[in-house]
Amino acid sequence: MPTIINPISLEPRPRVAVPPSAGGFRKPKYDCQGRADEGVTLTVYVPGVEAAGVGIEARGPDLTITARKTRFVRVNWQALHLESAQRDYRLRLRLGVGFAYRDMQAEISQGVLTITLPKRQESVRAAADSRLARVA
Repeated sequence: MPTIINPISLEPRPRVAVPPSAGGFRKPKYDCQGRADEGVTLTVYVPGVEAAGVGIEARGPDLTITARKTRFVRVNWQALHLESAQRDYRLRLRLGVGFAYRDMQAEISQGVLTITLPKRQESVRAAADSRLARVA
């Protein structure tokens, strides 16, 4: 029975780093807890991220959290298929228009990002609902 054996390439692997954005982002683990009339508390687990690497953006009903890790490049660095473990984090959530995004508070400690979103006041919520009713 014939066997096909592929030749071994003796060329060295390239030592060029893959840019972090080329591999994309990965979705972090998170927990969302609603509080009665106060709002929502989001807990996002982003190990290896410091406060300077966190970006939070609210557009309409969507909340986008981007967390970039700090990178230290060593002189003798060589890729060992760790690129997927070193990707940055991005979390997109559709929370709705019932929250006061301008009054949001966030803090990070040891890779745990905690975001507190208070609910909107009723007068502001009623105005938003009337705008939606006019569109529909």
